[in-house]
Amino acid sequence: MPNIMSSPPQGSNSNHSISGYSRLYTRVVKIGDLPLGGNNPIRIQSMTTTDTMDTIKTVEQSIRIIEAGGEYVRITAPSINEAKNLLNIKNELRKRGFKTPLIADIHFTPNAAEEAARIVEKVRINPGNYADKKKFQTHEYTDDTYNSELERIRERFLPLIKVCKEYGTAMRIGTNHGSLSDRIMSRYGDTPLGMVESALEFLRICEDENYFNIVLSMKASNPQVMVQAYRLLVNKLQTRKENHRGPSGENFLYPLHLGVTEAGDGEDGRIKSAIGIGTLLEEGLGDTIRVSLTEEPEYEIPVAISLAKRYEKRDENPSEEEKTSLALSNTIFSPFEYSKRNSHEVLNFGGKNVPRVIADFSKKEKITPAALFAVGNNYSVPSDKWNLTDQACDYIFAGNNLVDFEIPGTLGVIYHWETWKINNFNERRFPFFSVNQYSIANEKSDKVNFISVSKNELNPGFLELIRGDKTVVFVFETSHENALAELRNMFFLLLLKKIEVPVIIKRNYDNLSEEEFQLYSSIDVGGLFLDGFGDGVWLNAEAGQALSLPNQTSFGILQATRTRISKTEYISCPSCGRTLFDLQETTQKIRSVTNHLKGVKIGIMGCIVNGPGEMADADYGYVGTGVGKITLYKGKEVVMRNIPSEQAVNELIKLIKQNGDWVNLPTSVTEA
Repeated sequence: MPNIMSSPPQGSNSNHSISGYSRLYTRVVKIGDLPLGGNNPIRIQSMTTTDTMDTIKTVEQSIRIIEAGGEYVRITAPSINEAKNLLNIKNELRKRGFKTPLIADIHFTPNAAEEAARIVEKVRINPGNYADKKKFQTHEYTDDTYNSELERIRERFLPLIKVCKEYGTAMRIGTNHGSLSDRIMSRYGDTPLGMVESALEFLRICEDENYFNIVLSMKASNPQVMVQAYRLLVNKLQTRKENHRGPSGENFLYPLHLGVTEAGDGEDGRIKSAIGIGTLLEEGLGDTIRVSLTEEPEYEIPVAISLAKRYEKRDENPSEEEKTSLALSNTIFSPFEYSKRNSHEVLNFGGKNVPRVIADFSKKEKITPAALFAVGNNYSVPSDKWNLTDQACDYIFAGNNLVDFEIPGTLGVIYHWETWKINNFNERRFPFFSVNQYSIANEKSDKVNFISVSKNELNPGFLELIRGDKTVVFVFETSHENALAELRNMFFLLLLKKIEVPVIIKRNYDNLSEEEFQLYSSIDVGGLFLDGFGDGVWLNAEAGQALSLPNQTSFGILQATRTRISKTEYISCPSCGRTLFDLQETTQKIRSVTNHLKGVKIGIMGCIVNGPGEMADADYGYVGTGVGKITLYKGKEVVMRNIPSEQAVNELIKLIKQNGDWVNLPTSVTEA
């Protein structure tokens, strides 16, 4: 077992880099017999959804989590009674031969936390509501009143620290974007900085008491906010006066628990989770992960395992070129805030246009109107018209295949340059070049010319060649294992050279399951869009997989990064023992009647803990506030309280209509 004072491995990089993979070496924290951080593997965990007072159901669900591959099991303890019952749950699990560490999830109840810390191996507290105030009220705090509140928190918090030290219990200080206290909001606002400072206040109290068995987290339902908060947290920890080490050699870079809160279910939940968690894992951050899906908790585990296994054998030796690139990028790019890269407009790429989606048909033997159904372009034979869905791709890459029928008016076709130049194509057909082909070609489009570019081809001579050509769109490609880092370095180079050419991000994948394709492409592409990079997406799955898979995944990535909205967004919590209604059933019911409301964000929360705060930027909220009782929100404002659950979905629809966000279901989709 690694020692808590163990040193970083030879060659490890203690400086967080976003341009080359090197896992951040963190302090080793003892959690039962399964240590976290340091050289240990990325640990997998989930949370039970049963009533904590139902010992047998909680035990049986815990076993399903464990047998699926969960290494830690978290259980809610909303009151002292649930905290006490953790002992019965633990004893029953031990009797059945399971020694998996248990974690108590605490929000408003310090006495429950202190009781749980005597029983389980780890407690999670939320600094936004643990001994702090969260009433969604604005207060003016002077330095004196702010500090007096901090002193009050310290007094409430110290007993838990004492218990944790006495029993050897670990603690996660877990900030949630949507539940920042009124005090933090008054000083820092609803920001990543506020999230970080919320955790650091509690962390400083722990360190003052020489308690270091700590894990930190910065969760949000918006992956962009989540990623920025974790980066900022690590930056703050690395630049503290202690210089990462205490007087006895303690490592003050604490292990990180990663997760996107309220990610939702199905494809959307997986894509959103992969973007947030995977972007950070690519940067070497993260020691344990939980994928929060509105599904049975054991279904979360395979997704988390798929994310973690990508980094089991990842090369940790960034090149000197990569290190130099990061040093240069720090002068032109901030990883702590969003800023879209400037690009000039070429046809409908770049500028203020939304990112475009390209579907690859080059491997098909023949392209027919029926084949375009898979990518949202539906041809109606009786009416001889094209009907477009909200996820209709913008371009198809035909390669050398000729498209010999009338295409939708919104669609463009891309051909290999050789095929394009000999066919004298008319409007909406465009050439795709290699760098060498573009350099020698006389025949080019006067509207848009796509050029496939690798990192090594972004040399000064080529960049000068295209600098004045306002018809060029780059297609960035890489086969590097660290694809996200290499592609990000390519964007850094464009920033440094002040090249404002629009860029399509292209990735090819082989030997992946459908779920792995969704997860890994979401990481490689989504992480770039979170940072403001990219004007288009071009994904290729292996031969034999449906063309609908990369198309749906592309739109899902753009939706999750909020760079192109094509459907309703559901901010849905994963359920736990606090939940007051069947979240999975209710989410599906709400989805079935609202999934045509493009751009509307609906929060579906099981209890007040995951209420108006956790659905921080939802347009409408559906929150359990009692058994069989629902409260509806418009933004963060309560509109109707304690509605019987059987009436609540209809009342939600009425509320959406009253605010002008409802549209009737179309009798047919858009014609083109």
